[in-house]
Amino acid sequence: MARDDSRQPGEHPHSTTIPVVTSGDLRYEALCRAYNYRFIAKPDHFVLARTTQDVEAAVQAAVTAGRRVTVRSGGHCGEDFVAAPDVDVIVDLSAMSGISFDHDFGAFAIGAGATVGQITRELFHRWGVTVPCGFCLGVGAGGHISGGGYGPLSRRLGLSVDYLHAVEVVVVAADGTVSTVLATRDDDDPNRDLWWAHTGGGGGNFGVVTRFFLRSPDATGTDPADLLPRPPGVLHIAEVNWPWAELTEVDFVRLTGNFVRWQLANSAPDSADIDIYALLNCVHRAAGDVAMHAHVPDEAVGSYDRLTTFLDAVSDGVGVPAVVRRRSLPWMAATRYLAVPETGPFAVGLRCKVKSADLRGAHTDEQLATAYRHLTSEDHQTTYSALEYIAYGGRVNSVPSTATAVTREAVLRTFYITLWHDPADDDRHLRWIRKLYRDVHATTGGVPVPDATNTGAYINYADIDLADPLWNTSAVAWHTLYYGSNYSRLRAVKARWDPRDVFHHRLSVTPER
Repeated sequence: MARDDSRQPGEHPHSTTIPVVTSGDLRYEALCRAYNYRFIAKPDHFVLARTTQDVEAAVQAAVTAGRRVTVRSGGHCGEDFVAAPDVDVIVDLSAMSGISFDHDFGAFAIGAGATVGQITRELFHRWGVTVPCGFCLGVGAGGHISGGGYGPLSRRLGLSVDYLHAVEVVVVAADGTVSTVLATRDDDDPNRDLWWAHTGGGGGNFGVVTRFFLRSPDATGTDPADLLPRPPGVLHIAEVNWPWAELTEVDFVRLTGNFVRWQLANSAPDSADIDIYALLNCVHRAAGDVAMHAHVPDEAVGSYDRLTTFLDAVSDGVGVPAVVRRRSLPWMAATRYLAVPETGPFAVGLRCKVKSADLRGAHTDEQLATAYRHLTSEDHQTTYSALEYIAYGGRVNSVPSTATAVTREAVLRTFYITLWHDPADDDRHLRWIRKLYRDVHATTGGVPVPDATNTGAYINYADIDLADPLWNTSAVAWHTLYYGSNYSRLRAVKARWDPRDVFHHRLSVTPER
């Protein structure tokens, strides 16, 4: 059902003039560049939307003229989904970053252009609440939430989409008419399928999200401070290093295996240790040492001792002593301390490639030894290249996989990343990460085919290689890796809300025919 502007929550004023930036504008070149400099956009123009009505007008103009339109929230896509060469119009949502509490709707309204950092800061400073988002603070809500965004609190609180009460989306009908739809999680909402598609279906698939409305599904009352979870007051943090110079292959296999086994044993939704979060960062030896970050709410019962027990379990039997530093920080200071930097000479101008694989079982010693050989290769010089093991599971697994578009079986997430600055190094870095990923998953066709060990991959770490038979020899389709059995339902939603396939990219959901 199209939106009736007279009765919708948190109504925006109409714009009188929509800012448009073309190649003759001083701002054009800056807008062409987002986080990943591998893909420089060159559209005919950018639309700097400020309201939902601006987005409607921009999309309608593009559809009427037969021009390809894409949308950008934070600009952190790992592939060219926004900046493909044939894109004519990019709708930039960065100005649509408002965060407020809608009293009529009883939910927090989050503009799709708001960043994870803005969301975390505003929710805490204004109401003392949070949602489980990531620690890359510059990532935009539009893609992060739509793809099933997670973060350091997810083991204890679940995913960001577990708090998605409603979503406002600009859609295009079969006849080319553009309208705005409000879709809620209410069982009797005729638009509920569109809400469901945005609980992990990924951005750029069904329309343009303009606002998310967040509240805990079991919340009652009207006080905003009671309608989302509260973050920890203080985090007790441990930073741990193991020097590569002293790590043998046997030590690495033991260390990484210990980390994985602890996660598998302590990630049930009712585990006493789901409040312990950890990330094991196996960075290439040319760029640093193997490091681990771990934290637990300082106020939790037995927090210091439980974290010590975890650290001891990870180091057990490793022949290299761990260098451990511990400290406690208030919540907002801790989020800044843990954040991935997005300013400075290292962060600006980066070119990157990412991959992912989600686990419900342990990697074999041979897989870990394979990773060791790639991470210690003498012929790979890098700004930053790594295989990260990230704690997951817990409350994430308490929700059935069919309840949201994002699947729920994984208890551990692996993230493969390589970063560099010089375009002349593109082939070398792409070759390194592709071979690492392929070789780790050699027994399943080079990709994490769902089985007793793997559950697939994460769409927010988009990787077009999963659709390339050169790198995916498993005969399992890319969409099975990302969505499992939910893909057929996503196709039905696509057919209803974007039957013309206006919003598409190289890994987009295709409409059911």
